[in-house]
Amino acid sequence: MQGMRDISGVAPGLSAWGLMTGVAMVKSGMSVPESLAMTLLVFAGSSQLASMPLIAASSPVWVIWATSFCVNLRFVVFSAHLRPYLMHLPLWQRLIVGYQTADMTYVLFTRRFPHPSTDPVEREAHLAYLIGGGFLNWASWQVASLLGIALANSVPTHWGLGFAGILALVGVACSLASSPMRRLSAGVAGAAAVAAVALPFKLNIVVAIAAAVALCLMLERPEPSQFVASAPADEDRA
Repeated sequence: MQGMRDISGVAPGLSAWGLMTGVAMVKSGMSVPESLAMTLLVFAGSSQLASMPLIAASSPVWVIWATSFCVNLRFVVFSAHLRPYLMHLPLWQRLIVGYQTADMTYVLFTRRFPHPSTDPVEREAHLAYLIGGGFLNWASWQVASLLGIALANSVPTHWGLGFAGILALVGVACSLASSPMRRLSAGVAGAAAVAAVALPFKLNIVVAIAAAVALCLMLERPEPSQFVASAPADEDRA
């Protein structure tokens, strides 16, 4: 319930984004069954919006896959960060959580639980929060997207409702800029994305990620104690 309450603050913006994505799918030339399959199986708004023009233009499949991969590359980072929280779960539960996890659910979860735990009760609380927020996020998106598919010919795209979802993401992202390093990485990523916006296939997103990560790796130096503390764990894994 707490996860659902936290995600409810941004759910209206995400719903508006989902509505416009549903409309855009149909207006890009996709059939209703194809649009339904995409929204239910892909469940990634930015990837859907990036791939739709390529599908409409009959681009090669590898181009569509590569574009979607680049746009969703951030989920590799999400997965690596969530691994300590979820690796004790069976595979089927990790698959469900992975399918539900989106930008907002990840951000709100990591802000509420900044560190994983080995306590069974705390782990259960982590999973409950993640599933609760993920379910409401998923339901808000799917209902709105399905509504957009059904009303594609009645909702004009120039309304710009999808911008509400972007505002919701920006608001949460700004609240996470709680340290100089985070603010620097966000600024560098934004500047790099704008500078490389002319690159094809949304590759400016990849450039932004690489620039921010590279700069932070150069500036941030781990404490010597971190290496000492990590040595036993590394030996155990070996």
